[in-house]
Amino acid sequence: MKLVSWNVNGLRACVKKGFLDYFNEVDADIFSVQEIKLQEGQIDLELKGYHQYWNYAVKKGYSGTAIFTKKEPLNVKYGIGIEKHEQEGRLITLEFEDFYLVNVYTPNSQRGLARIDYRMEWENDFRNYLKGLDENKPVILCGDLNVAHNEIDLKNPKNNKKNAGFSDEERGKMTELLDSNFIDTFRYFYPDKEGAYSWWSYMRKARERNSGWRIDYFIVSEILRDSLVDSQIHSEVMGSDHCPVSLEINI
Repeated sequence: MKLVSWNVNGLRACVKKGFLDYFNEVDADIFSVQEIKLQEGQIDLELKGYHQYWNYAVKKGYSGTAIFTKKEPLNVKYGIGIEKHEQEGRLITLEFEDFYLVNVYTPNSQRGLARIDYRMEWENDFRNYLKGLDENKPVILCGDLNVAHNEIDLKNPKNNKKNAGFSDEERGKMTELLDSNFIDTFRYFYPDKEGAYSWWSYMRKARERNSGWRIDYFIVSEILRDSLVDSQIHSEVMGSDHCPVSLEINI
């Protein structure tokens, strides 16, 4: 099974930059997107052979997630069931026979860590949600988690110690998640690979210089370890300030 995840930073804009060409070429079994930045009725995607599931933010032109899947799920859930987290369209869960697929766009802590308190609440509630799913059947989590876990996961760690996405608080929550019997699949296969990033600032030609961050992930339940085939970052794919990431798994 091949799964792809991509923060498109505005799906309508990304479609104009080749999204459908990549979508058709990669031929994923499940394709998840984050930061769609649109409302119902603002786009009509003809994706032959795929079921479509959308979670829109209340605020127009902001956040939002979607999943396109060849196989119809048994159940679909939007959000995690806690009202304060349900306004920004950040999460979709598809239940299949053998696993849950969770697509998430984690809240950004913002400049000066202005939203760090809310981020910590989200992290705790989200981790508990995933652990609850994992008690029932294995979880495959994908999306933009808005954190570079370790120094190897961004170009300039020393200059970003107190910045959103690399604060001690956010990194600690990622550690807590992985310590709850989950695997960062890219680091499982490539523990020492440097320069592997999935997001680059639009400023200072950061992408040309590969001055980026790895903040987009596929994370799976520990029980799926022996089913993993490969996990990749597709930095050659343009159309957003993020690039797609993928997971191949025998499930």
